[in-house]
Amino acid sequence: MINKKLLFKKRPYGLPDENTWELTEEKLPDLLEGEILIEHEYISLDPAMRGWMNEARSYIKPIEIGEVMRAGSVGKVIQKSGKTKFKIGDHVSGWGGVQTHCISNGENLIKVDPLKSNLSTYLGVLGMPGMTAYFGILEEAKIKEGDVVLVSGAAGAVGSLVGQIAKIKGCTVVGIAGGEKKCNYIKDNLGFDNSIDYKKGNVIKEIKKKCPNGIDVYFDNVGGEILDAALIFLRRNARVILCGAISQYNNKESIKGPKNYLSLLVNRASIKGMIVFDYVHKYEKAISEISGWIEEGKITVNEDIYEGIDNFRSIFLKLFNGDKMGKLILKIKPK
Repeated sequence: MINKKLLFKKRPYGLPDENTWELTEEKLPDLLEGEILIEHEYISLDPAMRGWMNEARSYIKPIEIGEVMRAGSVGKVIQKSGKTKFKIGDHVSGWGGVQTHCISNGENLIKVDPLKSNLSTYLGVLGMPGMTAYFGILEEAKIKEGDVVLVSGAAGAVGSLVGQIAKIKGCTVVGIAGGEKKCNYIKDNLGFDNSIDYKKGNVIKEIKKKCPNGIDVYFDNVGGEILDAALIFLRRNARVILCGAISQYNNKESIKGPKNYLSLLVNRASIKGMIVFDYVHKYEKAISEISGWIEEGKITVNEDIYEGIDNFRSIFLKLFNGDKMGKLILKIKPK
């Protein structure tokens, strides 16, 4: 059996180019005792993957040159050797990387049920982005009914769910997104109270207009100038949650930091970074509650799915050029 895999070959400077990865094929070895063979069906594409390519100290070690490109995955167990906690036919989610098959000893794999939800959902609202949104807005931001919540990257996998959860909890939600289509989507389809198109007009003026009394929570997915603008409008005891900084990930110059940080002092506000892996022990609770909201029609699931491991780079770049909406997923196994 042949495995097609994407190897990380060169650390990118700016946007990853055609030399960043190499697609190769290899014959799969025989399984050792206690191992399983997983046939991947979907691979998750997330902005965080860009940060993992940098050789820098972070919350997770960087991808090493020559390794399979790190990515979340979901697939089906098609072979096993000896005693394992999984059986042939089980569907599992984990960190299998960008490849058609993965051999695993079962560690850090989660069994998922394709009858309860589409498999791709376990990489989106029921996967890392969903867990990030859930714990970020509920446990880190500690939202309460009546809060004014501003979300950047509001049409993305994390931001779209952050806004919907905040609405469920009785907050007023304003989303920042790029382009009329995305702004209309978060209002008309996701139930946001208002939107700001950062590509059109002055963001500071728009925040002042859409949040006239200021904001209690700013959930930041983009960093840079938008983060700086949001700091101006913090209310007393406001909370700023740093989830991502997609506007900065491909910088060839110094990262742009906030100039308006004194607003935190004046308003007795806080700014805090959050990493979803800190909440692994609570994932089951979050999955259960989000699944319930989906069944009740309170959460809209939006996935942007493309097919073919050969197309990885062009699809991955959609994370940074604005050419996607919702959760970006690569389909590996054809129907």
